[in-house]
This record gives sequence, structure tokens and C-alpha cells, in this order.
Amino acid sequence: MSNGGHRHKGWMQIVGWTICGPLFCVLVALGYNVMTFASFPVEIGLRAAFAAIVVPLGLATPFFFYFSIKLGELASANRQLSLLAATDGLTSCLNRTAFTALVEARLEALVPKGDQVHGALLIIDADNFKQINDRFGHHNGDIALTLIARAIRSSVRSGDNVGRLGGEEFGVFLPIVDRYGAEIVAERLRRAVEKLAFVADGHRHQLSVSVGGVVFDRRTGFEDLFKLADERLYVAKNEGRNTVRLIGCATSGSGFAILDA
Repeated sequence: MSNGGHRHKGWMQIVGWTICGPLFCVLVALGYNVMTFASFPVEIGLRAAFAAIVVPLGLATPFFFYFSIKLGELASANRQLSLLAATDGLTSCLNRTAFTALVEARLEALVPKGDQVHGALLIIDADNFKQINDRFGHHNGDIALTLIARAIRSSVRSGDNVGRLGGEEFGVFLPIVDRYGAEIVAERLRRAVEKLAFVADGHRHQLSVSVGGVVFDRRTGFEDLFKLADERLYVAKNEGRNTVRLIGCATSGSGFAILDA
């Protein structure tokens, strides 16, 4: 949910508590006074009923408003803490733990199209990244990683997930995509990184990434997908880097069946 959506929901909750809380107090006080003063003259009963309405509204309304504001602030702080705990501080991508958990959850939640569940997992690794750190220093290496992460995020679809798996390695989960669609996204992000203008110490350095991926059409788990995607990444590295290598697979009772490479 966006920040605007969270704010709207928060104010709706504040209004709800501020209205419903005092009304509940009024109903309780009114019910108690009606039963207590039932045998008293009508004038006294009316005064008691009036007091049962005015006093709770006067006292409970500001209390519930203040209480709601503080609950909203606490919820916002908890959301920020959750976001910080799930986000890689350098690249603003999901960290490995959060990315893995999210992909596992999305794999479980995918709705089959017919009898199939389509999707893909990409593993992206920056090429020759040690040379960047050795030549330009780790500070410039961090800048390069930030640029690469930004290029990856700008190349995927709105419903895709991007995570930093560690070092210069990233993961992208593509739900509801076939082989052709996965290749389009993988090539788009590879070209986006290739076009980056990375300048350090007055020198331009060419950035590139190798991409390995697995496209699946049955329910499966993150670890199985990661293993196959990582194997294809090594193939991309061994075949010259700055390239994409995907594999198609299906799952059965006995495990994975490779469809094509």
C-alpha cells in the first residue's frame, strides 16, 4: 500500500475511534442511568439521561481522539521499522531474507491459469565487480551497485519484486509470466545496466550484468528455483558475461523436469 493509502486508512481509523468510542460510552452510561433512575420522577430521569449523554461525549471524545492519534503514530512507526528491516540500506531493494520470504509467499498465492502456475526467477550478477572495487575503491563500488539496482528496478514490471541477495547479486521474481515475457524483462534490464554512465576518478567504466533465470509452470519452492537460476547464471558467466541465459522447467512428483535451456 502507498503512503497516501496508509494515511487515508489511518485517518479513517481515527475518525472511527473518535465517533464509535464516545458513542459506546454514552450507550453504557445511558443504559445504566435509565435503569438506576427508572423509579424516580420523570424530570430527574431526563436530567440523568442528559448527563449520561453530555458527560461521556465531553470527556471521551478528546480522549479517544488523542488515543487514536497515538495508535496511528505507533502503527506508522512499526511500518517504518518493518520497511527498514526488510530493505537493503545501500540499494533500497529487499534484503535477502525479505525477498526469499516474499517470493515463497507469492509462489503459494499464485492463482493457476487453467491447471498451470506461470512465473520466473532471475538471478543477476554484476560482471567483474571486484575490478571496480580494486580500481576505484569500495565507495565508488557502492555507487555502481546503487546505479545497477536502480536500472534493474526501472526495468521490471510494477508487480515484480527485486531483492539484493548479497554482494553484487540481485534477484527478480516475475509472477504470471511465460518464457517470452521473462526474456523480455531480462534483456531489458541487461541493456539498461549496459547503458549506465558510471564515472569514477574521471574515468568512465563500462558496467554490465549476467542474468540466469528459470521459468516454471507448476507450483514449486524458492530454493529449487534459485538452484536452477543460479546454474544458468554460471553458464552466462562462462559464455562471456553481459548475457542472459534462461531455462524452462516443469515440476512433477519426482522433482524438476528440464524443458529447454
